[in-house]
Amino acid sequence: MQRRNFIKNTALSAISISATGFVHFDGQRYVGDCATTSDILGPFYRPNSPVRNLLAIKGEKGDPITLLGKVLHDDCSTPYKNAKIELWHCDGNGVYDNESKDFKYRGTTYSDDKGNYSFKTILPVPYDAGGGNFRPAHFHMMITAAGYQPLVTQLYFSGDPWVEKDSSSSSPAAKKRILEVQNLTGGSKKVEYNISMAKKLAIEPASMGLLVGNYIAEEDPNNKMELFRKDKQLWIKGDNTNGMPYGVNFEFVGDNTFTFPGMKVEEYSAVFEIGDYGKITMRETYTNDKGEKIVVVYKRVMK
Repeated sequence: MQRRNFIKNTALSAISISATGFVHFDGQRYVGDCATTSDILGPFYRPNSPVRNLLAIKGEKGDPITLLGKVLHDDCSTPYKNAKIELWHCDGNGVYDNESKDFKYRGTTYSDDKGNYSFKTILPVPYDAGGGNFRPAHFHMMITAAGYQPLVTQLYFSGDPWVEKDSSSSSPAAKKRILEVQNLTGGSKKVEYNISMAKKLAIEPASMGLLVGNYIAEEDPNNKMELFRKDKQLWIKGDNTNGMPYGVNFEFVGDNTFTFPGMKVEEYSAVFEIGDYGKITMRETYTNDKGEKIVVVYKRVMK
């Protein structure tokens, strides 16, 4: 299995909660404490979606549904005003709009004085994620609020037969995100989800800046990747050939080592070595679908 397929398949399924803390670079490695939790971002995120909470499109199939709730401070009771909430999901055919200027079924809204937010859209459907493995219907959300770590999550729906078969939605971490869909008069539906923010400091920008850039595999110059930073996280840049139009984020686990959130280091790891004069090496290790351990060494392209 090539790296792009490995990343695509694992990122599609990963939804476990991961943990990091305040992280800084001490000259040799990253160190940290103050562990808290944060959810992850899936592969179909697109930044800069339009500010709107009406996402339903006239003439396209799908059951109308309203997603609503409150954004709360970390005391789980005080409303958070003006939090940024981004929502995205597939259409009634299980397809994401990853390229069009219309940003179909993607939108951004802000919580009001009482922390309330809402979106009017359609209920997404399950879709084949490859190899006959179906992902249950789900919403993607990213919530950004000053003073807190950006929160990314996925919401599932009770009664979906694929929830119990999907490794992500069936995990204990997802239990509170399997929501009851309420049927309203007129054929529309409603689902509620309240969001409690959590404080979390990720890698400080100066430290992460050491790692961003273009990387080339030592044994295959055609095997390239680009690392960048967004919202205090380190990302692999995506494209439509690897199934990640925007990218997928790393999660720091200590000792200069990163993995994908929701995965164990034994399943995937990216270990960075910081050399003299800005030289950076990344050793990527993962197990392919044949159970073989794959190790790829990348060198960052010097500017």
